[in-house]
Amino acid sequence: MQKFILLLLLCLVGRTGYSQEVLPLREQSKWIDELLNERIEGVLPGLMKREQIDCWVLISREYNEDPVLKTFLPAEWLSARRRTMLVFYLNPQTGKIEKHAIARYAVGKSIPASWDMQKYPDQWDALVQLIASKHPKTIAINYSNDFAHADGITHTEFNLFSKYLPDSLRKKMVSAESLAVAWLETRTEREIAIYPKLIQLTHQIIQEGFSEKVITPGITSTDDLVWWFRQRIRNAGLDTWFHPSVSIQRKDSVVFDHLKAFSDRPREDILQPGDLIHVDIGISYLRLQTDVQEHAYLLLPGETQAPASLQQAFSKANRLQDILTSQFKLNSTGNQILQQALTQAAAEKITASIYTHPIGFHGHAAGPTIGLWDQQKGVPGSGDFPVHYNTAYSIELNAASYIPEWKKEVRMMLEQDGIFTAAGFRYLGGRQTQLWLIPRQ
Repeated sequence: MQKFILLLLLCLVGRTGYSQEVLPLREQSKWIDELLNERIEGVLPGLMKREQIDCWVLISREYNEDPVLKTFLPAEWLSARRRTMLVFYLNPQTGKIEKHAIARYAVGKSIPASWDMQKYPDQWDALVQLIASKHPKTIAINYSNDFAHADGITHTEFNLFSKYLPDSLRKKMVSAESLAVAWLETRTEREIAIYPKLIQLTHQIIQEGFSEKVITPGITSTDDLVWWFRQRIRNAGLDTWFHPSVSIQRKDSVVFDHLKAFSDRPREDILQPGDLIHVDIGISYLRLQTDVQEHAYLLLPGETQAPASLQQAFSKANRLQDILTSQFKLNSTGNQILQQALTQAAAEKITASIYTHPIGFHGHAAGPTIGLWDQQKGVPGSGDFPVHYNTAYSIELNAASYIPEWKKEVRMMLEQDGIFTAAGFRYLGGRQTQLWLIPRQ
């Protein structure tokens, strides 16, 4: 693992502080496949045992993939092939996972093909025969009311599977929701080691964008900056899982509005000295995602630092982060963490809004939802899901403060990524603790 992390770090750090490139695609492919095999062999058996599921069946057709099945595909597969069926069976005698692809091809090196097409010309017959030979106690498939990630089996596949299963097996069908979420949310030791490099790279891209190298007050618009971030990410050999956003708060009569902040930002707002600017970006690399929001202040002529009131407002948002992350406890639900954090924030006279989510294979990933910006009393379903160890979260929130110089309230909107383990919660690559200044001092 140390050799891998060193290679990754060398590729992320270059002459200008971070590289113009990341690992070549061939190297990325190698490590994606190694990480996947490590997850199947080292993580999946324990999760299946914990969730009391001994047979997990995933079925997808090409270009209509189950979100979970996609995470089992090798790096060279960009989609399923024809109809791809995967079966994972936890052998009670050995405690090991038996892996089968009821498909024309092995699914990479991790999942061998198990379809004898001469004996079973019908793929569904082959699937049912394999399952029956294992005598499973449960047959878990991916359907879920609360998690789109775990609701990947289509209506057609569900009906066909149910039709082919005999009554004795059909009655063993259960939702794989808890296992599917567990598979998606659980990070391995190596994934946890990789993540800080991705997040530091995200931070460094923000720092470059929030500088006089990119921003010319009075000329650069928010949309200019949005597309600079999008292009910068692509030029680095990375991708982003959502379109970046840039917004402004300033000394004017505009009142903060959550709906506009999240869905209706002005596109061509020109950046001016005295503006408080905000960015929300995330990168995709080695099948992991980042999600980061930070702030910068454009200095007025003669200023060498941001107004004290803005600095204090930023510190209050940092304090809200601390309050929230201190509530993370094994098996606490997202709704419990949310309410405990909001109660403590209110006791400290912080006007808080918390909308934190898991992160990993997806940006808005599977796992416990800890508030939504428009649901601060809790989120039924996904908010009732418990927190487990070795799961990553994007600590997303805002704190409101009154700025006397502006005669109005501002929101410091922060988002930083971290991991919850048996040792507690920690940020994976640090967090912003003071406003970035433009130009740099």
